[in-house]
Amino acid sequence: MKVYIVYDSENGHTEMLAKSVAEGARNHEGAEVFLHHVQDANPRDLVAMDAIIWGCPGHFGTISSGLKSWIDQLGYLWATGKLVGKVGAAFCTTATVHGGIEMTLWNLITPMLHNGMIIVGLPGNVPENVLYGSYYGVGVTCPVELDATAPLNMPSAEHLALGRALGRRVADVAGKLSV
Repeated sequence: MKVYIVYDSENGHTEMLAKSVAEGARNHEGAEVFLHHVQDANPRDLVAMDAIIWGCPGHFGTISSGLKSWIDQLGYLWATGKLVGKVGAAFCTTATVHGGIEMTLWNLITPMLHNGMIIVGLPGNVPENVLYGSYYGVGVTCPVELDATAPLNMPSAEHLALGRALGRRVADVAGKLSV
């Protein structure tokens, strides 16, 4: 079973979360995980995948331009139905608590629905998500640094646990569907 993860990241926040999602997916026996920055990802690779996960920083409540441009290349796959029935999931990071996490996740999920994909989120019974409540995927806040010399506010251990939980859940669902 193959899982393709594509992400956009500018300062490493989303990349770190993407790596945790990949780690979670790799915990599924038999999962083959492909992790690509959007600049290195080929939309045509998606045809051979069982599950597709994409993530980006939220920019004013929506998808980053880098990932949006990549998603816009999926027209041929949409027109030929190549992604119908594949498992899909999303993740994002924002700089502020009310920085549009849910809107960004919805904007990431919408093209998946247009392509006939089966969306997987994190239900409330997933232990890592019980109190966090990120049902549409994983969305985490990495506060803006106060000045250019401050260390980056990277995702916390709890955030990375959510990423691993999402990757594991996607791989589990994809594994059941690809039998």
